[in-house]
Amino acid sequence: MASFMLAMWHPLIDMLFAPRPLPHRWRLLLFLPITLLSYTVRSLPYLFSRPFETCYIPTRCQDQRLRALVYNHPNRCSKLQKKRPLHIDVHAGGFIGGLPEDSVPLCAQIAEKTGAVVVSLTYRFAPRYPFPAAHDDVADALAWLVNHAEERFGADVDLVTVSGISAGGNIALGATLGAKDSTGFNLIKGAVTFYSPMDLRLPPWEKRKPHGFPSFDPMRFMLPLFDAYAGPERVRDIHDARLHPTLASLHDLPYNMLFIVPTIDFLIYEQLEMVERLQKEAAEQDEKKMSDHHKRKIEKVIFEGQWHGWLELPSWAIDESTRRKAFTTTCNFITSVHQKHGFDVDQCGVEINA
Repeated sequence: MASFMLAMWHPLIDMLFAPRPLPHRWRLLLFLPITLLSYTVRSLPYLFSRPFETCYIPTRCQDQRLRALVYNHPNRCSKLQKKRPLHIDVHAGGFIGGLPEDSVPLCAQIAEKTGAVVVSLTYRFAPRYPFPAAHDDVADALAWLVNHAEERFGADVDLVTVSGISAGGNIALGATLGAKDSTGFNLIKGAVTFYSPMDLRLPPWEKRKPHGFPSFDPMRFMLPLFDAYAGPERVRDIHDARLHPTLASLHDLPYNMLFIVPTIDFLIYEQLEMVERLQKEAAEQDEKKMSDHHKRKIEKVIFEGQWHGWLELPSWAIDESTRRKAFTTTCNFITSVHQKHGFDVDQCGVEINA
């Protein structure tokens, strides 16, 4: 509860105590009511009934533990004492906020439909904690899960997938970059990102706008705050692939990747360019000698007319069929990754809706 309350009030705490420029302080003050409202709306449905349990994960910071939500649905696999895949999700929030509860609809569906044990992580926020704080937090959580998730949750730590919405996708890819499993192959077997920044070498106000992007952006005044994670040491970090996944080597990235891309988003071009580059490199490398589960699959799904953040809005504000399609596509993709590695969700008695 204490970590939840700190997350809810962190804009005020950072405004008062974080050693950041004055322009960030008044933006944090304006961000506070948005945070309080969104956190309240997101958390209220789970006060008395929740599809998850709470876990606290230690990090390299001795006085810090990360709050995580664990979805460990009993099913036929658990009755058969069979290990299930581990899926790690990192929530959205522009690197400056957010809660694991933001991802409950997605994580609950992944757990139910794929049979995986799902762990939804939080992390430290900018502007108090710029890069690499959030990436270090998730990397520490990954290391802890690899060592403890089998015993604690019955998870297969050699069959790990990740996902992340917006900033969470950047962190999920960057924090797990190059991680290896017990056989020496890439630890992360699959990744799904939703409108995530892949290249933070430019500040958000300098990114190219797509056709249909509104000429007036009511949140434009917040862009410097959204740059508070990557911006302070941009020159120092300009070649760091953890912060800029578009720079990452194909061999350090998951074998299977799915990009969910809306068209009304100034992050669209960096996502499409990364997909094109990875698909080209995957096609050029000689995979004929590789086993099927080490062959690469790089896919994208374009959502015409949708904008950044649309999946996080209430049903009355969006075309709900687009959210169902995005989440179903995600579950089917993760299921296909599991099947490539010998885990068949149908054998666990979990129903998949096409």
